[in-house]
Amino acid sequence: MGAGDLQIEVRGLTKVYGDLRAVDGVDFEVRAGEIFSLLGPNGAGKTTTVEILEGLRDPSAGQARVLGVDVRDGYGKIRERVGVLPQDFEPFDRLRPPEAIAYWAALFNRRITKSEVAGLVETVGLTARAKSYSMHLSGGEKRRLGIALALVGKPDLVFLDEPTTGLDPGARRDLWGLIRQLKAAGKTVVLTTHYLEEAEQLADHVAIMNKGKFVARGTPDELIQRHGRGTRVVLAGAGERGLRALTARAIPARLEDGDVTVNVEAAAEVRTMLAKLAAIDVPLTEIYTRRDTLEDVFLRLVGARMREGVLAE
Repeated sequence: MGAGDLQIEVRGLTKVYGDLRAVDGVDFEVRAGEIFSLLGPNGAGKTTTVEILEGLRDPSAGQARVLGVDVRDGYGKIRERVGVLPQDFEPFDRLRPPEAIAYWAALFNRRITKSEVAGLVETVGLTARAKSYSMHLSGGEKRRLGIALALVGKPDLVFLDEPTTGLDPGARRDLWGLIRQLKAAGKTVVLTTHYLEEAEQLADHVAIMNKGKFVARGTPDELIQRHGRGTRVVLAGAGERGLRALTARAIPARLEDGDVTVNVEAAAEVRTMLAKLAAIDVPLTEIYTRRDTLEDVFLRLVGARMREGVLAE
C-alpha cells in the first residue's frame, strides 16, 4: 500500500454485550503512514474498538476492514502484517532483549536472522542494554522492548495501547521519539492514550470517544479550532479592577479565577491587542497569550479530565 491508502476502514461498527452498546455505530478511516489516536475515558468503547481491529473480538454489526480485509472472516491474512503492544505488556524477565526478540519470532514461526535481531534492538534504542536481563530494564526500556517485539514481523500497521502509561515525563518523551521514528519509517500507528498532550504532539488524526460513540474527529488543530475558545490574552492577577478598566474602554473581557482574559479573533491580532492593554494601568503578575489544548477540548466535550486512565471532575 502506498502512503495515503486506507489501512483501516470502519463503517457502522457496533459491539453489544446484553443491554450494553459498548461500541455504537462508529465510522472512521486510518490512512497509510499516519498516526491515528483514539481517546476516551474508561468505558468509552475505545479498547473494544481496537480489540475488534486486532482480531480479538467479533463485531455485533457493521464493518471493519484492516489492510483491505474484513476482520470477521479474514484475520488470518491480516495477522502477519500487524504488530501489537498491549497495555499490560511485560517482557520475559530472564531473557535479554535479543533473546526475547528471537524467542518471540519463534513463537509465531517467523524466521529472523541475528543481524535482524540486532537491527531491531538498535531501532528501539536498546543496544547499550542488550546484555541486561529484561527484569533489570527500566519501565521505558521495557516498553521499547515491547515495541521491538511488535515489529518482529515487519508489520505495516502497529497498535500501541497506552505505551507510555506509568513512565516518568523524560521516558515518555523519549518514547514519543521512537513513535515518530515508526511513522518516518512508513509504519501506520494506531495509538490509544490517556495523555492528551501525547495525542496532540504525535497524532495526525484524533477521534474522541464517549459512551460508545465518537463525539469529535479530526486533526488536533481542527478539533482545537472547532471546539476551543480561540486565542486569548491573559492578564494574570488583574482581578476586578482590571476587568472594570477594560470594560470602561469597550474591550470585551471576562474574569476567570482572578485573571482577566481577552479573546482575539486571530493570532495575528495579538500585537494590536497587547498595545491596547499596555496603556491600562492595573496591577498584574504577568501577561501572556493562551490557546486551548486538546485536553481543554476533551474536557469540554466529555465533561471530565483524564489522568492515568481515570476520570477526574
